[in-house]
Amino acid sequence: MISAEFRAVLHQLVTTPPHPAALGFRLDHVDTDGAVLAVPWREDLVGDAGSGVLSGGVVSSLLDHACGMAVWTALKTFQPIATLDMRIDYMRAAVPQREIFARTHVFRLTRSIAFVRGLADDGDPADPVAAVQAAFMLNSDGGRRAGANLAGTRP
Repeated sequence: MISAEFRAVLHQLVTTPPHPAALGFRLDHVDTDGAVLAVPWREDLVGDAGSGVLSGGVVSSLLDHACGMAVWTALKTFQPIATLDMRIDYMRAAVPQREIFARTHVFRLTRSIAFVRGLADDGDPADPVAAVQAAFMLNSDGGRRAGANLAGTRP
């Protein structure tokens, strides 16, 4: 179970940093199984004015951020992470003027890497817009202090 305090931290990680805040990301749902983020349809986020469909870059950003949220829920704590690898397969265009949801979960967690999968949809999880598979580096400092790898400073 995720505590109310940690849920509040996760909410801040979606709404406070400039990039997800500018795109209007929203934490829709979070639990120990993963995270669901959403981005509302906005005209300024449309990739092709003729179609009215959200930009693929917005979907990519949403999936990346949702994958990171899933990592933190699996770890049950906030710690520095970094996207090592991310593959997104676009399956179809989203329906114009619909918000997009990213549903992600960690399927394997090691000491230093989290492996994440997820789907983006426009309201029907059974009909995804895109699929993601990613790997995230975890804070693997092993408790060493900064600079411990330099000569003469080993603990």
